Amino acid sequence: MLKAIQNLGSSTTTTTTTTTTTGFVASFYRLKPPHATTTSAFVSISSSLLSYYSPRTRPTKPLLFLTRKTRSLEPVRAHLTRSEFKMDDTSSSSSVSVQSSGSVRKINFCQWCGGQTKHDIPDGEEKMRAICTVCGKITYQNPKMVVGCLIEHDNKVLLCKRNIQPSFGLWTLPAGYMEIGESAAEGAIRETWEEAHAEVEVVSPFAHLDIPLIGQTYIIFLAKLRKPHFSPGPESLECQLFSLDDIPFDSLAFSSMVVTLKLYIEDVKAGSRKFHYGTINKRPGSSPSDTHAYTLDNHLQS
Repeated sequence: MLKAIQNLGSSTTTTTTTTTTTGFVASFYRLKPPHATTTSAFVSISSSLLSYYSPRTRPTKPLLFLTRKTRSLEPVRAHLTRSEFKMDDTSSSSSVSVQSSGSVRKINFCQWCGGQTKHDIPDGEEKMRAICTVCGKITYQNPKMVVGCLIEHDNKVLLCKRNIQPSFGLWTLPAGYMEIGESAAEGAIRETWEEAHAEVEVVSPFAHLDIPLIGQTYIIFLAKLRKPHFSPGPESLECQLFSLDDIPFDSLAFSSMVVTLKLYIEDVKAGSRKFHYGTINKRPGSSPSDTHAYTLDNHLQS
């Protein structure tokens, strides 16, 4: 059992770190949320609570926080748009040529100087890398982190119908890529605001799902609406609350969403919420919208 206590006083904060029998460490800390003025938020991470201020409490002008509207990679030649990489997608920017080859992608141009790359095993390493023939820099490929919210309200869950590719017109939980400068919970709250204009409070982590074939990791949080209001954002055609019996499994956008919602329904029927970890093994060559071309391995819960 995870035991952790956070004492919040008017002038002091006690930080407690606890290690469970499985080696999981829970820590409590005080942070200043992105976009905040002088107000601080207390964030507790444990098996039962993780709360944060809603987007409405933040000023409109960002401070030390990068949003999708302003982010870019240097040089400009290598910048990516939000529509080019979004959930289970393996497409790429035309300025950085990437070809899918199983779980490894072939990169033809350097992301720093734009020079032609060669693929070789650098000294002291074991994997093939893209090495720039001009500046000599090595491009390392790292998984992308996707975060989102499974929002419970009146025994229903909130889904968004996608207004972008891939999987245009299919349903998904509000989720997307984490940004530099934010925590997983902050990213999930931001994505929910962007896609569903919903102010939410994160309750607890629910699922951690790895998809090695496409280099993605999903962290989905259980959340609740701070206000019973939501509406489609630019990336959504519509938003709707679904009872568990009416979830459109035949029209879900991604295998990660299918797995998450099935695990959630199992928990509801069992009468207890658990934290789930698993690996989604997608069938090579399957499209992002093929929600049946996968198996779930190494499924752990606590």
